[in-house]
Amino acid sequence: MQEGLIKKANKYIANTYNRYPIVVTKGEGCWIWDLDGRRYLDFLAGIAVCNLGHVHMNVLEGLTAQAGKLFHVSNLFYTEAQIKAAEILVEHSFGDKVFFCNSGAEANEAAIKLARRYSWKKYGEERYEIIVMENSFHGRTIATLSATGQTKFQQGFAPLLDGFTYVPFNNIDAVKKGISKKTCAVMLEVIQAEGGVYVADKGYVMAIREITKNNDILLIIDEVQTGIGRTGKLFAYEHYKIEPDIISLAKALGNGFPVGAIIGKEHVMQAFEPGTHASTFGGNPLATSAISATINTLIDEGIIKHCEEIGEYLYKGLFSLKKKYPFMVDIRGMGLLLGIELSIDGDAVLKEFLKEGVLINCTKGNVLRLLPPLIIGKEEVDIFLEMADRIFERQ
Repeated sequence: MQEGLIKKANKYIANTYNRYPIVVTKGEGCWIWDLDGRRYLDFLAGIAVCNLGHVHMNVLEGLTAQAGKLFHVSNLFYTEAQIKAAEILVEHSFGDKVFFCNSGAEANEAAIKLARRYSWKKYGEERYEIIVMENSFHGRTIATLSATGQTKFQQGFAPLLDGFTYVPFNNIDAVKKGISKKTCAVMLEVIQAEGGVYVADKGYVMAIREITKNNDILLIIDEVQTGIGRTGKLFAYEHYKIEPDIISLAKALGNGFPVGAIIGKEHVMQAFEPGTHASTFGGNPLATSAISATINTLIDEGIIKHCEEIGEYLYKGLFSLKKKYPFMVDIRGMGLLLGIELSIDGDAVLKEFLKEGVLINCTKGNVLRLLPPLIIGKEEVDIFLEMADRIFERQ
C-alpha cells in the first residue's frame, strides 16, 4: 500500500525533497508509525519542530479549544490568542515587541527588512549591507537565500539580492574587516545546524555583540532551529551572556503548527510602522494558541532543563562509541542538537538507521544530525545508542 501511495505522491507533488520511502500516518511522543504499522524512533522531530514530541496533549487541547472559537480574523483586529503569545515571548526573552509570521524564512525576511529600515531611518539609504557567515543557512526566499552562505542552495536562482557580505564563521577578525560605513547589521546562527552543526565560540559571539553595539549595527540571531528549548536554554543566545537586537523564530515555536516570529528591542521595532510590513496569516489565533501552549509546557514542566540533562547523557553515550569507531571524527552541538561527523558516507549510514527503525538526518554528506524531541527519556536514548552500535559495527 505504501508503494502505491509513494508512486502517486511522485506523480502529483513537486520533486523538491529526497523523501524517506515511508508514508507516516501517526505520531505519539518520540515515536511515529508508517502506513504498514511499523514503529520508528524519531530522532528528527520534523527537523527540530516537534520539541514536545508528536501530538502533545497540551498543544492539542490549546488548538482544539481555539478551533472551536475562531480560525482567522486578520491583523486588522486584535485577538486574545495573539496578545497572550506575544506577552509570553517578550516576558521570557530580551525583547520588547514581537512580529508574527508563518515560517523561518519569513521570520528572517522580516529581520532583514527591519534592520534595513531601522538603519535607513537613522542614517539614510546607503547603510543597508548585512554581514552574514559562510556555511550559514537562513531560508529559501530570494532574500534569505542571498543571506545564506552556501552556494549549493543558490545555484540557478541568480541574480541574488545585493547587500550581503560573507565572512568566515568563528572568525572575529573577518567580521571586523567586513564592517564598512554601509553595514547595518550582522546576521548569525550561534549553531550552524544545517551547515554541519558547527557551534560559535563564546568569545566570538561576545566580541560581535561589542563591535555591533559600538557602531550602532544591529545583531540578528537566527534562532529558527536553535530556539524554543532545543539547546538546553529557551533561546540559544542565552548561552553567550549577550542580548541581541533581533531574533528570528519558527520550527518548534508551535510544536508542529506552522508559525514564525521575530522578537526585537523597542527602539528597533519602532522602525516597523503601519503599512511597512505585514503578513495575512501571521499570528492567527490557531498559530498563537499553539505558541502559548508550547512555551508554557516547556517552562512549567521543566522540559528545558531535562533537555540539557538528557543531551549530556546522549553526548556521553556517543563519545563512548567514538572511542570504538575511528570513522566517528567529531561530536558537536548543544542540548539535543547534536552532530556526528563521519569520515564515511553519511547518507549510507542514514539508510541503515532507517532499516533499523530510527529516523535521523544527514547534512553536508557526512554529518549525522540528531534532533530528538526534548521529552525523550534515557530508555529511548539507550535504544538509539544500541542501534547505533550495531549499525556502526557493520560499517
